[in-house]
Amino acid sequence: MILLGEGEAGEAKRRLIERAGGVIAGEDSAEARLAFVALEDPDAAAARLKARGLLVNVTDRPDLCDFTVPSLLERGPVQVAVGTGGVSAGLAKALRLRLEALLPSSLGELATGLNSIRGALKARFSDPADRRRALDSALSQGGALDPLDDGSAARIGDWLETASSAGTATVEIRLRSSDPDDLTLREARLLGSADCLVTEPGVPAEIILRARADAVRVDIPKGTPAPVADGLVVVLRSA
Repeated sequence: MILLGEGEAGEAKRRLIERAGGVIAGEDSAEARLAFVALEDPDAAAARLKARGLLVNVTDRPDLCDFTVPSLLERGPVQVAVGTGGVSAGLAKALRLRLEALLPSSLGELATGLNSIRGALKARFSDPADRRRALDSALSQGGALDPLDDGSAARIGDWLETASSAGTATVEIRLRSSDPDDLTLREARLLGSADCLVTEPGVPAEIILRARADAVRVDIPKGTPAPVADGLVVVLRSA
């Protein structure tokens, strides 16, 4: 890829490209497909590169960008990208810095540790649904492997020895309105973890979209009991 930069903005782009494994070539490179421009007056350079068919990113000029680059947070193999579509790089950076303070340095170690026990976890839970429920429970807020707990990575071995699937449970949510933002944090977490989603007529599609995409969907008449199913069953009752 091509980098045309000057000053600290140019050096910052160089560091980001090299950290991502990119190879920086000269402007006349015939093999480059991407270009970054970090110049005080970038218009002419951007036009020149675009005329050659390259996709161009211009620092602080979203109107000239063919693509944008998110603000990236890294914890080993865990990567969180915060982007605003080029609208405000400053906002993306501010959010990344807030997340930096929230996510423990051991998060990468937790991810690596979970990868190392994949075989043992499959042996303990041969059924994929049981395996997912066990992991969901462990990784939930306050769980044995809570990702925001700095000590979770060190507990992987102990957790695997005693891990169990969450079993079967049915939870009813009586909607207060059709606005998804009126869901409580607990209700939103339940929807995101449900193995089976049971809905009455009148439940808005915007709320159903908050549920796991691969959850089993069951429609029931208003006021009737929910069917029995394995795992976590979440029943949405209309307002």
